Amino acid sequence: MAAAAAARAIPRRPGLRGLKRTLPLVVILGATGTGKSTLALQLGQRLGGEIVSADSMQVYEGLDIITNKVSAQEQRICQHHMISFVDPLVTNYTVVDFRNKATALISLRKVSPLAMKYHDVFLNVHIEDIFARDKIPIVVGGTNYYIESLLWKVLVSTKSMEVDAEQVVDRKIELEKEDGHVLHNRLRQVDPEMAARLHPHDKRKVARSLQVFEETGISHSEFLHRQHSEEGGGPLGGPLKFPNPCILWLHADQTVLDERLDKRVDDMLAAGLLEELRDFHRRYNQKNSSENSQDYQHGIFQSIGFKEFHEYLITEGKCTPETSNQLLKKGIQALKQVTKRYARKQNRWVKNRFLSRPGPGAPPVYGLEVSDVSRWKESVLEPALDIVHSFIQGHKPTAAPVQVPYSGTENKRSYHMCDLCDRVIIGDREWAAHIKSRSHLHQLKKRRLDSHAVNTTKRQTTS
Repeated sequence: MAAAAAARAIPRRPGLRGLKRTLPLVVILGATGTGKSTLALQLGQRLGGEIVSADSMQVYEGLDIITNKVSAQEQRICQHHMISFVDPLVTNYTVVDFRNKATALISLRKVSPLAMKYHDVFLNVHIEDIFARDKIPIVVGGTNYYIESLLWKVLVSTKSMEVDAEQVVDRKIELEKEDGHVLHNRLRQVDPEMAARLHPHDKRKVARSLQVFEETGISHSEFLHRQHSEEGGGPLGGPLKFPNPCILWLHADQTVLDERLDKRVDDMLAAGLLEELRDFHRRYNQKNSSENSQDYQHGIFQSIGFKEFHEYLITEGKCTPETSNQLLKKGIQALKQVTKRYARKQNRWVKNRFLSRPGPGAPPVYGLEVSDVSRWKESVLEPALDIVHSFIQGHKPTAAPVQVPYSGTENKRSYHMCDLCDRVIIGDREWAAHIKSRSHLHQLKKRRLDSHAVNTTKRQTTS
């Protein structure tokens, strides 16, 4: 609703008719709570665009409040795609499924002038491709690996993903049921390079790499090497899929964003979040909870906010009001904490994947400061419109893209084993932080004391 009001508040700019078009693929990045949906609505309304949601939870039907879906009113302002079309009980919908559907939706295929002529006249003549209908696709969402799958050739399709999902048991899900260290050791045998890049606790990625090898006979790392070596490829993946990507990154002061996210949780509760969770739990998850077989690792049940209220939902009506109220407060606090943690993770991903990786295939990213929403028009909307118009006209924007210093010697995927702490650390920076951490220094001090005690005992014994 707020996004709808904001979209109407700014007057339309002149349309795109008459311009020599080089239509861009507009991508809006940013942490949750930065106003991505608001900007997408405003750009879509003013530039004749259609919005493609890149949110891994919004593809599922249900939980509209907790997944922060745009309202029906907001969807009437601008056409939206990739929202609420997957059954909530489906647990094997993947980023490959998203990529295939969204890429076909955006597509650059040619459509005959005759088909375009009658598209608006006869409703039964349906042209799905956004570019083919002379519209600008605006990709917006917080699931950055979904966005990456639309920008670059970065995924590997396996046998399970090329057939009807209902006709195959996803091998990756089967693998995830096994012990993480067992899986990681197995991956070391068939793909040591990928094993060195993945933490044993990252079971989902380890299982995915094993799935790739099992179903193709080629190691995951080899697939990625082939993609990167293709013409136009680079550190981020294979070549760009669309020739004119325009990437906007909304960012805010962390303290301001934290306060905004806390308020958003309160607003969700006021909008009926608990009723939504109760209803969804009753319809889809109550049986699993009673059998202690609920799955918060796949499908819509991964949604931030569902598992945080698990204790409250399964005990409601079965415990004292005081206990229930304590569990409710615990769930609310957990939701606020995990939401802020997720926002930080999203920003790290943008910085690591979109800003800090050099290479010819890395398009520029234009930053927009969104801390002060009272200055939205002059600090966010108008600069965004100027940038996109420059891309449409084939000009370089006057705004400078964001640049983050990159250390060519830093290895983000180096493998370190700390025998002292019995931990695997991935990345040079993470390793440097670990060996200075309180826990590591405590273990080091403990070992020295133990060693000193042993040496003292030996001297006393020999003397």
